[in-house]
Amino acid sequence: MGSPTPLHADPTLDRALQLAQRGEVSAAMDSVQLLLRVHPDNTDALQVLGMLLTKSGRAAEAVRHLERAVAVDPNFATYRNNLGNALVQAGRHEDAATHYRAAIALDRSYWRSWQGLVNALQKLDRHDEALETCHQALALRTPWSEMTALAAGCLERLGRVDDAVELLRQGIVTQMLSAEGTRASRDASMLGLKAQQLFFLNYTGITPASLAEEHLTYMGCIPAARTPARTPAEPDRRLRIGFLSGDLRTHSAGYFALPLAWAKPDDVELICFATNPVATGDPVTAQYRSLSSGWVECATMSDEGLDAAIRAQRIDVLLDLAGHTGMGRLGALGQKPAPVIISAIGYPNTTGHPCVDYRIVDSITDPPGTEALATEALVRIDPCFLSYVPPSESPAPQMPPEGAPPTFGSFNNTSKVGQATATLWAAAMARVPESRLLIKSDRMRCAAARERLLDTLGAAGIVRERVEVIPATKSIGDHLALYSRVHVALDPTPYNGTTTTCEALWMGVPVVTMTGHRHAARVSTSLLTAAGLTDWIAPDAESFARIAAGLVVDRTRLASFRADAQRLLQASPLLDGHAYAARAYAAIRQCWRRWCATQAAAR
Repeated sequence: MGSPTPLHADPTLDRALQLAQRGEVSAAMDSVQLLLRVHPDNTDALQVLGMLLTKSGRAAEAVRHLERAVAVDPNFATYRNNLGNALVQAGRHEDAATHYRAAIALDRSYWRSWQGLVNALQKLDRHDEALETCHQALALRTPWSEMTALAAGCLERLGRVDDAVELLRQGIVTQMLSAEGTRASRDASMLGLKAQQLFFLNYTGITPASLAEEHLTYMGCIPAARTPARTPAEPDRRLRIGFLSGDLRTHSAGYFALPLAWAKPDDVELICFATNPVATGDPVTAQYRSLSSGWVECATMSDEGLDAAIRAQRIDVLLDLAGHTGMGRLGALGQKPAPVIISAIGYPNTTGHPCVDYRIVDSITDPPGTEALATEALVRIDPCFLSYVPPSESPAPQMPPEGAPPTFGSFNNTSKVGQATATLWAAAMARVPESRLLIKSDRMRCAAARERLLDTLGAAGIVRERVEVIPATKSIGDHLALYSRVHVALDPTPYNGTTTTCEALWMGVPVVTMTGHRHAARVSTSLLTAAGLTDWIAPDAESFARIAAGLVVDRTRLASFRADAQRLLQASPLLDGHAYAARAYAAIRQCWRRWCATQAAAR
């Protein structure tokens, strides 16, 4: 029977793994390749090289090495598992699931393969099957924070956000009461579950005050930093600014941060810390690489290793672009590896992290008087906290066919389409009985998620016959072209669209939003205001229905906006990346000066 035991002890491999933990992946791979030249059938070396290649985004190469190891010993669960990991990154998810199942058959206690199997099933959009796999695994081992997190992720993808939040709450309690592992490991597991819960709570109808309190709970679990970083406290010198993100690629957060890279001032050096396995050939990643003074691949790094990497780059101001989202690395910030840390762009709320000093917002998303809802000091860069960069491959805007029925649309993540959103949209559709609703989301490849969404809409009065559901498209161009079938886009609440709001406007589709009571519920209000399109902002549900219903049947007005939209947007603050970057860097400089002043006062 196979075994999940560690690789055979070898000084060369030990050194390679230590190098990888510090982020020196190229040196680690060179070391292993030297060993393989002498011992080409060393399966442990093949495994280490395969794992390093996987983490470096070179999945196809990793698969070749790992397949050799499996061919030598097909009954070793570790080899099967690591091959599964590489196959997932290579996009061969069905093959990965086969190897994960083989590893589990060899050793049912091999926890990594259970996690890998769930991940592969999620990639295949079989979220109901993935959830059942989570249940089987949790029956074998409790507590298990990683599997609890995966199960919660399955529930969220199935549209069961409230169930996901409750499962995470139970997992946090179980972790707190557990006697397994060290206190530090239990605390880290608990904080991981709490971070995921905080992110999911943004989808729910929780009050702003209660949501802020949940983030304060997270803050209370993090001890004070013992060794905060220091760099020369000179207020006007050239600054080394770091971007910490898993989305410096073709991704919404990657696009929104681009103006900060290509319009950075002369007194700034940019260093990027990429926390995701970097895929070769990504055009957005290539832009960041070319625009930065340093690029650090952090996917293989532990929290301690990432802390050390940030310090080694002598970062003055670190911009965390992820927060509690899936690629977030707030766990690495506990010792404050940069003198000033700022949350920006990626997370729609306070982080609740004691080492994050500031959060970039604007006066619409976070108006004066909301400071008590944030653990960071709010930095408002009006008129908008974002700047939109349209994809280069976007097609020309087109109206729907002449005879098409009035069509509302939403291309948002369907986790945002809860009962509050369904009720809001139903009121608009009720005013236009012949109207239809077009929903496009990658979640809709899963039949169970699709049924859940249709049930939610049906409970609000939107019958299935009026709804068309489309899964993900192959390219951004295809995705944007689908807006030619939509007359008016409907914004969700209380978690607005961001990229989808901008994309709809760019493709000439009006977006109707209702201003809510927290950041995530006010983002589209900020975007529409920056675009000069305030007529489509509703103060309440009745106004939302009236505006949307009146607009969807006004073909003359719709055609006029479709024809002029891109020209209007290009002339607006929303697409003025240079002005946005100037505002953002002026605010960052002011944050830096405040830190310098505190250092001078402490002398």
